[in-house]
Amino acid sequence: MAKCVTCGMQVDEKNAAAKSEYKGETYYFCSSNCKVAFDKNPQAFADKAKSGAHEHEHRH
Repeated sequence: MAKCVTCGMQVDEKNAAAKSEYKGETYYFCSSNCKVAFDKNPQAFADKAKSGAHEHEHRH
């Protein structure tokens, strides 16, 4: 499972409504609307995804 970086919803990579490639990473989305939002400002969402993953690692 992946997390939609736009809204935070869990997304199954095999059944994702949409996906985008950005700086060598693949991002999966729960809807085409989330992909459109990501594509307008991918760096902001990529930074959010990385900071969110880092915070999650800290909690363990």
